[in-house]
Amino acid sequence: MDESADGRRYRVVINDEEQYSIWPKDGMEIPAGWRATGFSGEKEACLAHIAEVWTDLRPRSLRERMGV
Repeated sequence: MDESADGRRYRVVINDEEQYSIWPKDGMEIPAGWRATGFSGEKEACLAHIAEVWTDLRPRSLRERMGV
């Protein structure tokens, strides 16, 4: 089975360090420390969205320390 096409709906979530992930949309609360970004869809669409918006993979605290 193609894992990327599991038929489930996901939401894109972000934490305080501006790191992204996906979380199932139905039936599961978003874990503490994470919040929804407003983007949701099938797994492949969510991962494509993250690839588009998360261009600097360094945590926010590191970017701030480096002055970037």
